[in-house]
Amino acid sequence: MNREILINETISKISLLPDSRLKEISDYVDFLLKSYDDKKITEGIMKLTSESKSFDFLNDEEEIYDESDLIEKFQ
Repeated sequence: MNREILINETISKISLLPDSRLKEISDYVDFLLKSYDDKKITEGIMKLTSESKSFDFLNDEEEIYDESDLIEKFQ
């Protein structure tokens, strides 16, 4: 089903509802849009962070402890 048909069907169904339910639908659509926006913002932040060089210093950090430093080993 393409987007335009789905939108038209949804509008037709909404127009059949009583006025008392329209506010509920409007609130739900606002919730969906906010969730979508939040997801896009989070994805954008993750992309920027992964592409930036801000945390590159962690990749070059040498190991300061090794197995010989252990007092007791897990069996």
